[in-house]
Amino acid sequence: MAAVVAGVYVQEVADLDVEVERGRCRALVRLDGDLDKLTAPLLKEWLVKLYTEGFVQVVIDTSRLEFCDSSGLWVLVEHRRRVAEHAGSLRLVGVHGVLQRVLDVTRLGAAFDSVASADC
Repeated sequence: MAAVVAGVYVQEVADLDVEVERGRCRALVRLDGDLDKLTAPLLKEWLVKLYTEGFVQVVIDTSRLEFCDSSGLWVLVEHRRRVAEHAGSLRLVGVHGVLQRVLDVTRLGAAFDSVASADC
């Protein structure tokens, strides 16, 4: 199911809602649900689309993310590498729960910048 409300695009697949908001200097991606083997391709699709549109400054709000497995983590790492090659960044906001644990265990937390807000 997909809907467009006031310039914000929301798409639901399996157990993941992806909301994308394009700003003047960055894109904000809000995740709600589970980021796993079944839903990681949806996030990858959105991140690649944003990249091809020229958005190399991306903030991902994970405050409503309930689960993340290695498939989801790989999409984040892969995209971080992609934008970094073009002086961009992939920042994670609202990291908690399983995602926090996965980042701690894999020591990949340092690869991502945490930010206090999603503003430019």
